[in-house]
Amino acid sequence: MGQERVIVIGAGMGGLACAIDLARSGFTVTVIERAAAPGGKMREIDLGGVRVDAGPTVLTMPWVFADIFEAAGSAIDRHLRLRPLDILARHAWNGSGQLDLFCDVDRSAEAVGAFAGPAEAKGYRAFSAQAQGIYETLKDDFLVQQQTGPVGLARRVGMGRTGDLLALKPFETLWQALGVHFNDPRLRQLFGRYATYCGSSPFAAPATLMLIAHVEREGVWVVDGGMQRLAEALARTATSLGVTFRYGAPVVEISVGGGRVCGADLADGERLEADYVVVNAGGEALTHGTFGPTVQNAIDRAPIAARSLSAVTWALHARASNFPLSHHNVFFSDDYHAEFEDIFTHGRLPRQPTIYVCAQDRDTFEPGAEEAERLFVLVNAPPNGDRGAWDERDLAACETQVFARLTHCGLELDRSRAASVMTTPAQFHAMFPATGGALYGQSTHGWSAAFKRPGAKTRIPGLYLAGGGAHPGAGVPMAALSGRLAARRLILDHALTRRWRRGATLGGTLTRSATMAGAASP
Repeated sequence: MGQERVIVIGAGMGGLACAIDLARSGFTVTVIERAAAPGGKMREIDLGGVRVDAGPTVLTMPWVFADIFEAAGSAIDRHLRLRPLDILARHAWNGSGQLDLFCDVDRSAEAVGAFAGPAEAKGYRAFSAQAQGIYETLKDDFLVQQQTGPVGLARRVGMGRTGDLLALKPFETLWQALGVHFNDPRLRQLFGRYATYCGSSPFAAPATLMLIAHVEREGVWVVDGGMQRLAEALARTATSLGVTFRYGAPVVEISVGGGRVCGADLADGERLEADYVVVNAGGEALTHGTFGPTVQNAIDRAPIAARSLSAVTWALHARASNFPLSHHNVFFSDDYHAEFEDIFTHGRLPRQPTIYVCAQDRDTFEPGAEEAERLFVLVNAPPNGDRGAWDERDLAACETQVFARLTHCGLELDRSRAASVMTTPAQFHAMFPATGGALYGQSTHGWSAAFKRPGAKTRIPGLYLAGGGAHPGAGVPMAALSGRLAARRLILDHALTRRWRRGATLGGTLTRSATMAGAASP
């Protein structure tokens, strides 16, 4: 091997992981990225020399990245310093107190009990045990394996483990399942929020998603210097293995010839030839023609109604006071059902949004009263950034509502002299074409949604898919796993093709030899 050329389109987590695995397996890999740096949705915003994480801010499952570096002959601690957070997240309600969660079940149960009573603490323990059971059932048989259907999953788990399969509770919504464990609506809100990690509503997503609670309970880490350092470390590792990176180079068409992919055309007219192409982008980029008409039918086209959440965000460098911010903070709305009804049913910004605030300096120092700190503020929004210009009045009203709500919850942000950048669904759509600004691929609504997510292999030979929109799903570690699955599938297909070609060549040689022998016989 070594002459087989692979183009990876997109230097997000999936593309980087895929490039590393392919390069160490002997392929000649070129990564083509339309942006100026690696990371994909993992991006930074420069506020006058202060860089603020403005994409994913939560790092879980670091073993995924440790495995990637180890497989490449390195170690994660040679490239990055990861620090576990003591407080997973701080949660607040207007006038209804605060609740911190921790990795330790006993410590969190004690906090829940102090917040809502002993019965809710007992419910939390039962919820945690169930979340852990779901995660352990799916980790090895679904999350790190190629996409499959319900029957395939049952076979992997084993028909003798019917109880484990039923415990996944795919036919219950997350909100319904939470009602079994918690009477306090605030706790249902808190644990229902895990559905938004997949861009979904807790009122429509399956109870299976409670596994995310266990993933977070296994630890949340901070990357020294910001999340972008993870992308840079992966890119450096890929480069050390011989991967070539081309930044600022949009791909306008994936070439197909002889029934399989054969390269890619860049916006400047350059054509790159390849034996394989991996698309590290949302499946919508294929089906909506972003990469040309010849690959539009490579996967099934998902309906617009299946889009996941978008967001309106603010990257700030501002002074914060009166509220004891942790690194991750959530300020809940008064009416959770109305919030998701606004987004998914009415396609509008929520009138009372839940607000996430990432205080990116709080894990390293406690800012003084006059010190500005790096803040990232996010509210969920409908994925309709491709449906005309957003009304500036709606955005202004949303901004007013968001920061007024934070004030009501006790957090004062002095924005009079603050550097600030807002990002809307329309801008996310421009950054990630054909998505409408959806940030998590398809939503996970309904019991079968996880099985409808596209897998690594497409209908076109030589064309593969990776990224948060592909199996196993959204999130930093999941996107990386998708890249590894794409590499694994490509390597297997290549080996099978070589074996078939050797067999065909040998068969032809034997046939010719037999013919010649027959002709020479007396």
